[in-house]
Amino acid sequence: MLITLEGIEGAGKTTQIGPIVSHLESCGHTCAVTREPGGTAIGEKIRSILLDPASKAMDPRAELLLYMADRAQHIGQIVGPTLAAGKTVICDRYIDATVAYQGYARQLEVPLIHRLHGMLFSTLTPDITLLLDLPAREGLQRAWARIHQGRRDAGETRFEEEALAFHERVRDGYLALARQEPHRFHIIDAAKSRDEVTRQILQTLSQVISKSGSKSVPAFDPDSNFAPDNHR
Repeated sequence: MLITLEGIEGAGKTTQIGPIVSHLESCGHTCAVTREPGGTAIGEKIRSILLDPASKAMDPRAELLLYMADRAQHIGQIVGPTLAAGKTVICDRYIDATVAYQGYARQLEVPLIHRLHGMLFSTLTPDITLLLDLPAREGLQRAWARIHQGRRDAGETRFEEEALAFHERVRDGYLALARQEPHRFHIIDAAKSRDEVTRQILQTLSQVISKSGSKSVPAFDPDSNFAPDNHR
């Protein structure tokens, strides 16, 4: 099973991965965590180019192709073999991020992005996508606060440095995708507190996975103890 987390900058995706893994593993799933861009040694080198503020002049088409190159390495080396081994993959960003950022925000052709993904990666799409949604302005404020506090890499701020209108287009793109595929997307109100976001996510996963019948997962108890990641 492939579970992806999506959202604008500052949505808190990375923070929520720890509780997700703990919950799924307690229910019998063997989990592997990865991310895009990155996830492999080659992917990390591509990531350093994509997120470096010095790459500001990058052509949007070059940006798109670098993301596709990262994904090719990622799927071939990590995602594909891990799924084939029967494990659950939890990925911080995937194809929907490419559509939202390079399609809706950079205004490249969305059908082209889908065609490229289909040609290169066949039908490897997420089983569950958790969209952590909040207003773009709030997300940017959170992201910059973490950067200034040293909780995020100051050398990976190329997208944070984009104008607010760019991030609003990203959010609009994500919400449009969620409307198109409501069976896969599950919108989480990321403007809430960290603990409340965790509760929403775990309740959603319990409900969706139980309905799918892929593996029995008991309903999540909102009053149960959980240990959210300390970083946000």
